[in-house]
Amino acid sequence: MTGRHAFEYAVLRVVPRIERGESFNAGVLLYCRPLDYLGARVHLDPQRLCVLDPAADGTVIARALDAVAALCGDGRTEAARYAGPAGEEDRGRRFRRLTAPRSTIVQAGPVHTGLTADPEAELDRLLAALVLPLP
Repeated sequence: MTGRHAFEYAVLRVVPRIERGESFNAGVLLYCRPLDYLGARVHLDPQRLCVLDPAADGTVIARALDAVAALCGDGRTEAARYAGPAGEEDRGRRFRRLTAPRSTIVQAGPVHTGLTADPEAELDRLLAALVLPLP
């Protein structure tokens, strides 16, 4: 892979109580059209979830995050098969579907752009910078 390519990304937020509007970051979506790449990394922090809503069902929220990651799959992995017909859409359409505004527990934030030569590495970097707890 040579050169840098434009990409788009959005942070996945968990909003356990929609009426309160409080959230925390739990994943990242990354789409790179020139490389036909769509990927996601998720990490649900149970302590952060408990702070915002001690009654929230972490298992259900983790499944929702995993479903988003599965929708980003290429159809060859077992998790991607659970994405259903939406998983067969082109990657750009799936990214737009996942980043569309919605009022659910798992929401995508605004879409941002950047340049990368390696979308997988960029996705890992964004997860570490925007989602994982600070060391």
